[in-house]
Amino acid sequence: MQKISPFLWFDTQAEEAAQFYVSVFPNSRITQVTRYPEQGPGTAGAVMTVSFTLDGQEFMALNGGPQFSFSQAVSFMIACETQEELDRYWERLGEGGQYLECGWLTDKYGLPWQIVPADLPRLMDQSDPARAQRVMTAVWQMVKLDIATLQRAYEGK
Repeated sequence: MQKISPFLWFDTQAEEAAQFYVSVFPNSRITQVTRYPEQGPGTAGAVMTVSFTLDGQEFMALNGGPQFSFSQAVSFMIACETQEELDRYWERLGEGGQYLECGWLTDKYGLPWQIVPADLPRLMDQSDPARAQRVMTAVWQMVKLDIATLQRAYEGK
């Protein structure tokens, strides 16, 4: 078990969400499902937690009830090597959710994601402020990020 793992609170969809996420990411699987015992606090026999791995990253999800929901204050960022990879994650994770600006989306379970080029830190390097500003301006104008457009902004084209 890794020392630090994301722990996601769902109302009642923890298992459904985990199944969806493992279908999106390669090298992913559900590793354990636990159920509420007779003495509660949830309905006896209902799914309590789901442990799963997404491409090597361990997660746990809890069916904890409607008290809490996700917000943009915490998101998961996916660094994509190619536009095809970026497009695939964008489409799959965005299905039934909401596409936001600057490479952000919220999936159908309300979980926020950032789908970005792996090269974005280099493109936004502050050692050349004018170049970094061009790239940032390009990012602000997009919903789904386009690697070629960001590269052109970087190059001043």
